[in-house]
Amino acid sequence: MEFLSVIPPIVAVVLAILTKRVLLSLFISILVGGLIAAGGNPFEAVGITFTWMKDVMIDPWNARFLVMTALLGTGAAFMFKIGGAQGLIRALGKKLNSKKRVQLLPYFLGLIIFFNDYVNSVIVGNASKDITAKHKISREKLSYIIDSTSAPMATIGPVSDWIGFQVSLIAAAFVSTGISGLEPYFSFLKSIPWNFYAILCLVAVPMIILGKDFGPMAKAEKRAQTTGKLIPDGSVPLSSVEDDLGKPHKKEGSAWNFFLPLLALISVSLWGLWFTGGGAEGKSMMDALADTDVSIALTWGAFAMTLTGLILALVQGMGLKDCEDTLLGGIRTMLPALVIIILAWSIGTVTSELGTAEFVVNATQSWMTAELLPFLIFIISMFISFATGTSWGTMSILTPIAIPLAYTFGGEELIPIAIGAIFAGSIFGDHVSPISDTTVMASIFSGSDHIAHVNTQAPYALVPAGIAAVLYLTYSIIGNGYILLIAGIIIQFFVLRYLGERYEKRQMKRT
Repeated sequence: MEFLSVIPPIVAVVLAILTKRVLLSLFISILVGGLIAAGGNPFEAVGITFTWMKDVMIDPWNARFLVMTALLGTGAAFMFKIGGAQGLIRALGKKLNSKKRVQLLPYFLGLIIFFNDYVNSVIVGNASKDITAKHKISREKLSYIIDSTSAPMATIGPVSDWIGFQVSLIAAAFVSTGISGLEPYFSFLKSIPWNFYAILCLVAVPMIILGKDFGPMAKAEKRAQTTGKLIPDGSVPLSSVEDDLGKPHKKEGSAWNFFLPLLALISVSLWGLWFTGGGAEGKSMMDALADTDVSIALTWGAFAMTLTGLILALVQGMGLKDCEDTLLGGIRTMLPALVIIILAWSIGTVTSELGTAEFVVNATQSWMTAELLPFLIFIISMFISFATGTSWGTMSILTPIAIPLAYTFGGEELIPIAIGAIFAGSIFGDHVSPISDTTVMASIFSGSDHIAHVNTQAPYALVPAGIAAVLYLTYSIIGNGYILLIAGIIIQFFVLRYLGERYEKRQMKRT
């Protein structure tokens, strides 16, 4: 039974890649999980399958997240209808006059919007989708840039809901292990240099933008440049604001039509994160973030974004019927994503019920050593987050296991390294998994076909992941996270350069 627990997530990933039909693949994998849980009884399996799906939809956090996602769609719809993106392009058009500069726009925006990965995807996607299309940059490339700066930045940024969540996990592990004298937030700060994957991933983006593409991404970029096709033939984006909403109400919209809704989203979300965590009761920012209710705060922010867009639309002459159609159209653009998210959550329930994570941990725990521990933690968290599609879930599972192991094997010095390895592996699996909510969000707001995004991003993600794995293996020899990180960045630069040049030479030989 324990071994069978890994079958449903494997089925989901393999089918999604082979068939390019994410919805069908996810549902089949949940049904397979139901069959395993029901001992092979098909009738009972169907009942279990739909019970799991029902349970994830009525969960309070999940229900609010679905509402928030729909509101993000309506907010984006109003920004489109009142010409916000067109206004931004017109304002930046003179400075963004080359393909490389245009790609750096979503990159730098991704670094700035560090407080939440979902909000990051909304802002960066809407700000850069039109201008990247103008310069014939493939949707796959844009979704890669968005996906590679959202969660990696949120997990190491100065203030974010991710950090509050991570610090709370560290604090709980310290209490359960009986570790005293260590401050959880300080331990988190010490772990940042050891979060090799997140940092290498952030550095890899400009290296690739300013260098040369390779693999499936290079083919996607060539297609977009030579044919103008931003997505592959026969593929379907998860959502298309243009198809669902028609032409903008105002072609010559102002950049304020872009910035005001986003300002409402950011300011209300940040205030909500602080307020729901008890900031008004005198808690510090980090304590408030550790106790915040992310789903409520971001729902408030998404509603503020939609409301601002609605007010701007009415002020600028849109009728009530057009506004209502825009609201419905915005929700319609998010329907495929909402269904995928529900199915992805259901896969998480499947793996939890069947004990997938526990099986992986138990299979490796007996032969861990102090020298291998960071590497094994990284690999295990990579697998669990890839199979389940959730980085937070992986962090929740491994943090209370890995910190006591690190303390037992290496004392206080090994704890920050183990923490960095947990978060690094969790980000990787979540980053490349086709059933990850953050991967889905990147596909939505870039206008990319989801499987095309997954296929083109994977080789780019494997480079920093491979280097990170080597760095964890050599930590016991060098022992300094900063030296290892610098070495990793240098190695990554030459690896990416080699791969780009090798691909270009092979293409030249073929032609």
